[in-house]
Amino acid sequence: MNPELKRNPLGMKAGRVVSVGVLAVIVLIAALNSFSTVQYGNVGLYKTFGKLSDEVLNPGVHFKIPFVQTIIQVNTQVTKAEADTSASSKDLQPVSTHVAVNYSINKASAYNLMNNIGGSFDSVIISPAIQEIVKEVTAKYAAEDLIAKRDVVSSEIKDLLTKRLARYDLVVNDINIVNFKFSDAFNQSIEAKQVAQQQALKAENDLKRVQIEAQQKVAQAQADAEALKLKKQEVTPDLIQLKQIEIQEEAIQKWDGHLPAVTSGATPFIDLDSVTKK
Repeated sequence: MNPELKRNPLGMKAGRVVSVGVLAVIVLIAALNSFSTVQYGNVGLYKTFGKLSDEVLNPGVHFKIPFVQTIIQVNTQVTKAEADTSASSKDLQPVSTHVAVNYSINKASAYNLMNNIGGSFDSVIISPAIQEIVKEVTAKYAAEDLIAKRDVVSSEIKDLLTKRLARYDLVVNDINIVNFKFSDAFNQSIEAKQVAQQQALKAENDLKRVQIEAQQKVAQAQADAEALKLKKQEVTPDLIQLKQIEIQEEAIQKWDGHLPAVTSGATPFIDLDSVTKK
């Protein structure tokens, strides 16, 4: 034993205390590095000296070897990838398309994806696939059909993209064609066509309105003629005589007792015989 330590027992105790303290700190650091948490919406993979393990860890707290292992987290929630694509339609119109794709990672296959492609699979796999498939589908349709059949085009892109990304254990949840952009010349031609269609529709509606009004007038005339015919059928000699009597009665009620000084025709002002008989 060191003669100095024999002569200084306090120094010996202090050295032991320091050693124990250092050891405690090392143990504490090791303990703190022995656990890692996989967050909700993710799965975890052990990485030991740069090598991935195929054991997939669910969200929660997991043990790991301090300073040797790490746990990488892989997001399995629905994620959005966007891409702008320039292509030509079937009728050779330039088309710029902005597409948004919602996708997710197959949890059970997270190891294969990360081991074979890595964390940059968005730019390595998804974006190029969107570019290629959108160009392929766009070339099948005329420019106007891309607008009129937007749902059909979107469905076809989704089907092809689903098959392509399934090779890499990526799941396509949905796609949206955010925008089709055409050349100014094409937009002007579409606008002119719509104006012409609207004018033709207005002219057609005006013609229909005139035809309907003419039909209504014919129907009204026919109805009036039929009514007049019925009225003529109702007129009888007795009805005519009765009407004459009513007119004469009204004249008598208004007569002041003096005969007119001048009469014209052979018919008297009042038919006295008819009144007397009544």
